[in-house]
Amino acid sequence: MLRQAVTKNGEVRGLPGSNPRITAFKGVPFAAPPVGENRWRAPQPCPDWEGVREAFTFAPISIQDTPGLGTDIYCREWHVDPEIPINEDCLYLNIWTPAKRADEKLPVLVWYFGGGFQWGYTAEMEFDGEHLAKRGIIVVSVNYRLGLFGFLAHPEITKEAPDAPSNFGLLDQKAGLKWVYENIAAFGGNPEKITIAGQSAGGASVMHQYTHEENFNIVKGAVVFSGMIRNPRTVSDIFRPLDLSEAEKLGKEFFDFIGVSSLAEARKIDAFELRAKYAEWAHNHPRMFPIRDGRFCREDPMERFMAGKCADAPVLSGNTSDEFTEKGVNIVETSVKTAFLEATKACPGKNCYYYRFDPDIPGEDHPGTFHSVDLWFWFETLGKCNRPYVGRHYDLARQMCDMFANFVKNGDPNGLGFDGFTLPKWLPFTEQNRSEMIFKSNGATPSRE
Repeated sequence: MLRQAVTKNGEVRGLPGSNPRITAFKGVPFAAPPVGENRWRAPQPCPDWEGVREAFTFAPISIQDTPGLGTDIYCREWHVDPEIPINEDCLYLNIWTPAKRADEKLPVLVWYFGGGFQWGYTAEMEFDGEHLAKRGIIVVSVNYRLGLFGFLAHPEITKEAPDAPSNFGLLDQKAGLKWVYENIAAFGGNPEKITIAGQSAGGASVMHQYTHEENFNIVKGAVVFSGMIRNPRTVSDIFRPLDLSEAEKLGKEFFDFIGVSSLAEARKIDAFELRAKYAEWAHNHPRMFPIRDGRFCREDPMERFMAGKCADAPVLSGNTSDEFTEKGVNIVETSVKTAFLEATKACPGKNCYYYRFDPDIPGEDHPGTFHSVDLWFWFETLGKCNRPYVGRHYDLARQMCDMFANFVKNGDPNGLGFDGFTLPKWLPFTEQNRSEMIFKSNGATPSRE
């Protein structure tokens, strides 16, 4: 097995996964620590190291509220460890590879986690990449800065770095993607076969990266789980970037709120003190999200996608049946289908695959198919969940993970499953043929709208 690899910055050593056919490299740096003068600055080049770096454990998670302290469904579901290390030094990624040699040229999945651009981390248990990797792909999960640290804008920052005035979290993602493109061959991967994927804010992140011109030659497929969202009742949200000038006003208000008069002063404040101030600020002010900065993000990525301003690559997207419903209408479903129809008008021949996740979800809380619950299934990690899943759920998860891996391999979810049998036929969604794949308790079922 390929347990060591030589990156452009130095050599790393991984460990066998729980499945020893897979090697896991965890906590691999892809940029310089975003601390001190690098706080609120585009990610800087990763420094080289000497010797062999042990990539055995996940790096600390980005600065955010301590996980596992609440009683909400997400704290019960997977944010269960309040002792998980948190640090501003957080620009690391993780790799799961089934390669035995560096020359295998396996397809690559780059994963961006969700969490409203405020929370989340690559170490979440549902994101274990082993089950996807055993299907013959390499899985990479990329960490990025969140909230205040990832999306503050301020006139001083714009003056200091007009080419990167904000969106530091998105720039982290882009830097991670570039690192994968330049280094993944050392782990047995094919840099010319990279699919990006994410869920919720991670899906919104995919839309940003997928529609950013500098990524067009890298991205060969895009997967957006519950991340194409247009609420007609909302003027501004995390899926609809705020203008730079408005974001700068918020940044000035935040500096006044914390009692500093300059960027230099703000950079000297302890990161956890800033975290506490931001939590207090959020009670009466909007949080900080991606913005239209005129540099990385010039337009709304959803509008760019619908206009065909995106990588020439297929996309797979959909929703759970119970998330974000208003008066019986699923906002995500409506958003995805509308976007697909417009995108295929702009780019005839682009394959867009739509799904709806609608099985029974067990548990005393009777949660329905709540936002994010499908992650256990896409990654086939149900065994890590506290819910009393049974055989039919594991069968469905196997099919969904098969289709996810097939899309990474071929830009098409169809083909054989891990059990060697042909998967249910999943046709692209078009104006003429509004095909869907419905994930029910009895398995994946093709349907028409």
